[in-house]
Amino acid sequence: MRWSDLLRMSISSLKRRKLRTFLTVLGVVIGTASIVVMISLGLGLQESMYEEVEKTGGATGITVTGKQGEDAANIGGSSKQEEAKKYITDDVIKELAALEHVRSAEPVLNLSAVALKGRYEGSLEICGMTQEGLRALNLELKDGGRLPDPDSPQLELVYGNAVLSNFYDRGTGKTFWDTGEAPGIDLEKDSLFLILDQSGYYESQNNASTDGRSGAETGADTGTVEKPVPKKYVVKGSAVIEGDMNSYSTNSFYTYCDIGKLKEYLQREFRGRAIPGQPTTKSGKPYSKFVYSSAKVQADDMEHVEELSNTIRSLGYNVQTNMEYIDSMKKQFAMVQAVLGGIGAVSLLVAAIGIANTMMMSIYERTKEIGVMKVIGCGLKNIRQLFLLEAGFIGLAGGVIGNLLSLIMSALINMLVSGGSMGVTGNISCIPMWLVLLSVGFAVLVGTAAGYFPARRAMQLSPLAAIRGE
Repeated sequence: MRWSDLLRMSISSLKRRKLRTFLTVLGVVIGTASIVVMISLGLGLQESMYEEVEKTGGATGITVTGKQGEDAANIGGSSKQEEAKKYITDDVIKELAALEHVRSAEPVLNLSAVALKGRYEGSLEICGMTQEGLRALNLELKDGGRLPDPDSPQLELVYGNAVLSNFYDRGTGKTFWDTGEAPGIDLEKDSLFLILDQSGYYESQNNASTDGRSGAETGADTGTVEKPVPKKYVVKGSAVIEGDMNSYSTNSFYTYCDIGKLKEYLQREFRGRAIPGQPTTKSGKPYSKFVYSSAKVQADDMEHVEELSNTIRSLGYNVQTNMEYIDSMKKQFAMVQAVLGGIGAVSLLVAAIGIANTMMMSIYERTKEIGVMKVIGCGLKNIRQLFLLEAGFIGLAGGVIGNLLSLIMSALINMLVSGGSMGVTGNISCIPMWLVLLSVGFAVLVGTAAGYFPARRAMQLSPLAAIRGE
């Protein structure tokens, strides 16, 4: 019997039992859609993780931080203490940049500051970076935005899209999370007052609220050493990162600026005093060298990341690579995908039982037809192929329709959680073409496998008994 005859007979048999075929295909549709959607969620989370990693230097990015030596506390003298500790200074940046397989090494300076605008007060997590470092972040800025100009006479800031959520109304004490309303500040146009000396500011606020007097008056009355009143610097925004206040990304809550200009402001504000976050000697005096929070190092190739990391560790610094993070997250996402895929596979297993039941019932209903086919010379192999094709068609139809349904469900999921509202950037559900093809093939395989035993049953029927049977 030719394959074309087998195909025609299989399709004709399925059409004769429309309702049963529809219900069986529906089971495969639900099973296939469940597997695809479940796995797509894991893939979407994985893609989101890759996007976040790209914003922090990609797979070749390495974060280097300082380390304190074990015997540092037991070494006398500030110079010896400084040698016993590993800090990220300009000399260290040059040293890192000179290492083999290093494409770039840029300093990073993180600090917290207070921002004021009218009746609003907020906290800014400022990250100072070089122009090269800022460009490497690939920040998505709103239209008209630009990176801070290092030659600008005043400090320019790039605000994260969720920065305003850290502001509160000083009259009511309520934030965006309490009222659901954004503060009346236009970060793209409005200038803010920036206070770099947080502790000094809050101390002066506490003194004023307790005594009703200024910090200067309190110092005069008590005889305590008068601290300089924290200065308010007028700053303006050069850009705001794309997204609304409910969207989340790695950069949402950060405020970026040029590191050179930030150092200039800090040294002006804390002249003769230790800058917050900077190391000090036992006497409380600042070190002679400016210390950065970390260094962002880019390897020239992904294959050299591990070798370069070991080299930097041997110099006595703490190292964290994006590759380590990616490998760790891959293992976690593999477990998530296995669990989600297993949940969906249960539905397809139930569908496979339905296919086996449908095919077995079909054999009982077509006993005479099978007997006639055997009497006129149809081979056992052809009979087996006939029933396997029918089962395979059910799997194929269910797989194709199930994928169409999963694509619709995926689009709806992404629409409902768009904009990073669940802490995930990009699409939370991702269905690549290989998943579509694999799921269709798997559905056909499950259908064919479910029809195997019914097909064997059809092969074993006696021709004469089949013709005589009712």
